[in-house]
Amino acid sequence: MISNKKIVVVLPAYNAAKTLEMTYNEIPFDIVDDVVLVDDASKDDTVETGKKLGITHIVKHEQNRGYGGNQKSCYAKALELDADIVVMLHPDYQYTPKLIRAMASIIANGVYPVVYASRILGNGALKGGMPLYKYVANRILTLTQNILMGQKLSEYHTGYRAFSTEIFKTIDIEANSDDFVFDNEMSAQICFAGYEIGEVTCPTKYFEEASSINFKRSVTYGLGVLRVSVVYRLQKWGFLKSPIFKLK
Repeated sequence: MISNKKIVVVLPAYNAAKTLEMTYNEIPFDIVDDVVLVDDASKDDTVETGKKLGITHIVKHEQNRGYGGNQKSCYAKALELDADIVVMLHPDYQYTPKLIRAMASIIANGVYPVVYASRILGNGALKGGMPLYKYVANRILTLTQNILMGQKLSEYHTGYRAFSTEIFKTIDIEANSDDFVFDNEMSAQICFAGYEIGEVTCPTKYFEEASSINFKRSVTYGLGVLRVSVVYRLQKWGFLKSPIFKLK
């Protein structure tokens, strides 16, 4: 806990057996109250590894529900555990759990209700091995999103985010995609609802075991991101009513 706020870390996992322990061991348990592992029908020993580590809250999907579907289960379980702050961290060890304390503190002290760990602030992305084409695509997409959505974020595509659970009382994440574009739909919902997003600099690591999507899926993802941003702008102008922007 920080400032009497219960902190739950959620780990949306798919074939994360090789990296789960490294991720878990860096979680600051002096402030983290619970850890939730959601396994999206992995083909490896992710669930067994989680049990060996002593993770008590494990949700196993019998069928693969997709990245967005995985996160929906993560947040549902965190809310069931009465979390005040939820930190979503990929268990592929691409991001360091050592930033959980900083991110949760920002929310617990009422500075921002949402915090993203940005790979783009500073020079960490390329130094950490991010492929150049992904870096360039990230910058182009982020610039376009900032223009269409009226924001000034350094990136929208990080897999390391922290939320006050208050936002889940306002936005409807169940209306979002079960695929990779879920993150960007959620970001758009947060901005549409009027919440501000803070950012912290995050080093990153790219290696064989770190999860990634191939070029074809990257293109599909990029087009989906652009669609979400255009829909956001049209909704703001009153030309469209999308179900993802219907507030509770």
